[in-house]
Amino acid sequence: MKFSKKIAALILAGVMTLSACNTSDVVTTTGTEAPTAEATTTDVTTADVTAEEEAPAAEAGKGFYVEGTKLYDANGNEFIMRGVNHAHTWFKGELHTAIPAIAETGANTVRIVLSNGYQWTKDSLESIIEIVDLCKQYKMIAVLEVHDGTGKNDASILEGIVDYWIEMKDALIGNEAYVILNIANEWYGEWGEDKWAEPYISQIPRIREAGIRNLIMVDSAGWGQYPKSVAMCGKDVLAADPLGNTMFSIHMYGTAGKTEKVIKRNIDNVLKQELCVCIGEFGFDHSDGDVKEEYIMQYCTEIGVGYLGWSWKGNGGGVEYLDIANEWDGSVLSEDWGENLINGTNGIRETSEICSVF
Repeated sequence: MKFSKKIAALILAGVMTLSACNTSDVVTTTGTEAPTAEATTTDVTTADVTAEEEAPAAEAGKGFYVEGTKLYDANGNEFIMRGVNHAHTWFKGELHTAIPAIAETGANTVRIVLSNGYQWTKDSLESIIEIVDLCKQYKMIAVLEVHDGTGKNDASILEGIVDYWIEMKDALIGNEAYVILNIANEWYGEWGEDKWAEPYISQIPRIREAGIRNLIMVDSAGWGQYPKSVAMCGKDVLAADPLGNTMFSIHMYGTAGKTEKVIKRNIDNVLKQELCVCIGEFGFDHSDGDVKEEYIMQYCTEIGVGYLGWSWKGNGGGVEYLDIANEWDGSVLSEDWGENLINGTNGIRETSEICSVF
């Protein structure tokens, strides 16, 4: 999700090329293909290693890890994310108001927007350590992401973001039980697979070589709304991680989240590949169309998949309706979005469980 305008224009020229990645069990649906013009105005392989031998679970024994479609915490308990996104990098002064307020909703996770300085003011090592410590204080897992590569297709931008994480590694190392590294928000804005996967395949080993062992999260292509990229090439991305400790994220707005059928198939296609996935962003509406948010929450609850709503407060550029809270302290939730996400039948209060590491 881009702070001002979500997807400025998904202009997808030409015919999608045939992917060399896996195509087994992938069901194509309208919601995983390039949207029409009307819908574009919004913004070392471990395959033969047993679970007991894998480094995340056995060697490290201290951080989040994936086994097939499931996410486990440092104590070996299954963990299902329930929480929200917080646009920290644009509202740095609201940190100590927003984090306690988000925790009060019962959220067990908060996804934090950061900047590496490419587009916005760079977030320092000291500030990231402060954020992580505050999240730990309020018993929430921190999912950290750099937003500056949103919708970009240039592999050098992804490389620059990885450079940033290596520079900031002291905020990650030692916090494997509390921090998930969502490398780059919505990097790769086009609908495609190989050109999305290849840069991640080359960059993830650099993260591990730097000594960072935190669970990695990778957003789908197509501004996060093309989960077919994960269904077809996610196994290759996972295999590029020497620790085999990478999961994936779908962002659901009016394209990937437009109908119950599309939502279900977008999630199921990834799970059929034995990959772990969450809904890293979603709203109740967007300029690319209506979102079936209640079904996203219902289906994620039924199958044990995590979800994180966009975003606590501060949306602009015509998408102010995506504010979950009308006040930073959470004293007033938005009627159409916040009340349902937080207090709905399958909302955060009803379905969130605090991580067992706390």
